[in-house]
Amino acid sequence: MAPEAVLETRPARSGRAEAPALRLSQRAGEMQASPLRKLAAIAEERKKKGIRVYHLNIGQPDLPTPPVVFETIRSLNLNTLAYAPSNGMPESLSAWQRYLEAKGIKVDQKEIVVTSGGSEAIIFAMCAICDAGDELIVFEPFYTNYNGFATIANVTLRPVPLDIANGFHLPPADVIEQYITPRTRGFLFCNPSNPTGTVYSRGEVAGLVSLAQKHNLFLLSDEVYREFAYEGVSHSVMSFPEVADRAILLDSTSKRFNVCGARIGALVSHNPEVVQSAFKFGMARLSVATVEQLALVPLLNSPEQYTRPIAEEFRRRRDLVYGGLGQIEGVTFYKPEGAFYIVIGLPVADAEHFARWLIEEYEYEKETVLLAPAQGFYATPGKGLNEVRLAFMLNRESLQRSLLIIKEALKAYSRNKRSDS
Repeated sequence: MAPEAVLETRPARSGRAEAPALRLSQRAGEMQASPLRKLAAIAEERKKKGIRVYHLNIGQPDLPTPPVVFETIRSLNLNTLAYAPSNGMPESLSAWQRYLEAKGIKVDQKEIVVTSGGSEAIIFAMCAICDAGDELIVFEPFYTNYNGFATIANVTLRPVPLDIANGFHLPPADVIEQYITPRTRGFLFCNPSNPTGTVYSRGEVAGLVSLAQKHNLFLLSDEVYREFAYEGVSHSVMSFPEVADRAILLDSTSKRFNVCGARIGALVSHNPEVVQSAFKFGMARLSVATVEQLALVPLLNSPEQYTRPIAEEFRRRRDLVYGGLGQIEGVTFYKPEGAFYIVIGLPVADAEHFARWLIEEYEYEKETVLLAPAQGFYATPGKGLNEVRLAFMLNRESLQRSLLIIKEALKAYSRNKRSDS
């Protein structure tokens, strides 16, 4: 926590004390900048100097948005662009219900709240179940924006460390149980995982289910990468009926349909109090964008025709990256089972320094790569120092080129370090 600000008063010329200096909130001071974007400005400067930059730092798919989205927008016959209902437009709620049912998740429309992306769904869930200072258990490395969401909600994240040696799978339930405290309100986990690409087995999720029952906790399951499970299937928390009262599904259309800018997500739960709380939070922000809700209805109504080719393409990219990493000496890696991310260990002491050097100074045939230092995906100080997250969002030719640049950059970085010493 940041120390309390000390307000000083100085005698005014009139003899009266001046008003205290303006200050921002402690929350504002604690809010983290995104580790995914902090090197982006430097990348833009390199581009202006004629250096091509391959962006492996952020999960923005390069594939086209399905044309039906734009066709639907052009065909809308609206006299007024009005507020939508706070829990979502009827057309959108119906489409979400059909989409989830196609995935084996049966819910009523009244159990769904449409949100402004998955981000708002997570914030709503945190605010619904936690009071100020309460804790949520997360598994690190975790999606870095969980930090920001927790700061907004005044929630403490309690991290359980995972290990690259076993592909960042969950430890046994008795190990996880040691992190539960009297302030713990639930588990927050992403399956398949951002940033690791790990797909938790049914047994792993069942372990969390058992702990939630034993300790009367909630399960906040971020399932936005559901379709991107390359080894087996991704098991939803909603497939465990024994925790229907405490399971909260957090979802988004962004990645599976390549519509990141539409900002349409959903919070889903069989617990009426959770849903009603999210609904009231939704009332406070009025509504989610009308046009985007309507534009995505065709995608949610017939998801497979859009998601299957996207997932198949990312499987091919995953395989290329996995094979290419084996050609880089000293890199520690595993085979990600889902999503489109991998956390890799580099043969360097400080991956953030390497990533900054790579984008600020290095070039290989007038090209370089922008990476995301993995330290920003951890809450425990000192963790992830030699790791980076690589997002395989680019076409296969660009990915192949990126891996070559990283390979050559590591050689040059090592030579520089030896010469400096």
